[in-house]
Amino acid sequence: KINKNRLLLCLVTAVSLSSHSQTVSGEYFRYKGILFPVGLYSPESISQAENTSNVHDDDIFIITYPKSGTTWMIEILSLILKNGDPSWIRSVPIWERAPWCETIISAFTLQDQTSPRLLSSHLPIQLFPKAFFSTKAKVIYLSRNPRDVVVSFYHYSKIARQLKDPGTPDQFLENFLKGEGEPWVEKRGDLEEQGSPDLQGSVQCICEFLGRPLDEEALSSVVAHSTFGAMKANSMSNYTLLPTSLLDHRQGAFLRKGVCGDWKNHFTVAQSEAFDRVYREQMRGVQAFPWDEAPEESSPDPD
Repeated sequence: KINKNRLLLCLVTAVSLSSHSQTVSGEYFRYKGILFPVGLYSPESISQAENTSNVHDDDIFIITYPKSGTTWMIEILSLILKNGDPSWIRSVPIWERAPWCETIISAFTLQDQTSPRLLSSHLPIQLFPKAFFSTKAKVIYLSRNPRDVVVSFYHYSKIARQLKDPGTPDQFLENFLKGEGEPWVEKRGDLEEQGSPDLQGSVQCICEFLGRPLDEEALSSVVAHSTFGAMKANSMSNYTLLPTSLLDHRQGAFLRKGVCGDWKNHFTVAQSEAFDRVYREQMRGVQAFPWDEAPEESSPDPD
């Protein structure tokens, strides 16, 4: 059940995008060299996020490159903050639980948010709110095997109305490797995804980082309600509440598979080798990630 404020937030978001209906598909603008899609973002909204003073010591930021686990982390943190009680994730849309910093409807402009605030962002560090660095606010940064990011981003681009038509998978990959295809592209990373499928262990690590220990019952509840299947079945988390003008679920699901290594079902050997060449060049000097330490996984199964 959505109250009037939540309904207003949904409607304003939809109207904002609808007002750009003639230009939203495939139209981008640059802000300090970084591409952003027209409709949900504006130069003013990004500048506001960059220069805001509205950062609290107990804020928790979820920072990701697109399609790198944002939704999953929001769900996990939502449950942790409620000590495993699923009532919040079943009654409040995910975009309200962890609103975005840099969108036209910014987290920094919303009123009556409870503390601690969950805040989401795709901003690279040079555009991140400057005020953060003089506070005790925490950041959870997720990264994902970029090969899986490409596959996930391709499918997302088919349903996200603010993004341009991705074309064929081959075209999309080629553009991605050239750095020409999608917004927000930046080389970054010093925190990494868990290389292990141990969800419970990961949740425990997050609880320790936040200083919010959970008893066994609460921990089990967080794990049970943050599985991919549970999120996919939750209308407050799977984005099916959004209008077609934002996400066209007739073309595919926002929460599609939720697995690691799906890229091996899509890349040819030649594409994998081309990706590896670009990846090695772009990530030179950056610490190794879990997917870098498994050379047997660097090429798709020929079968």
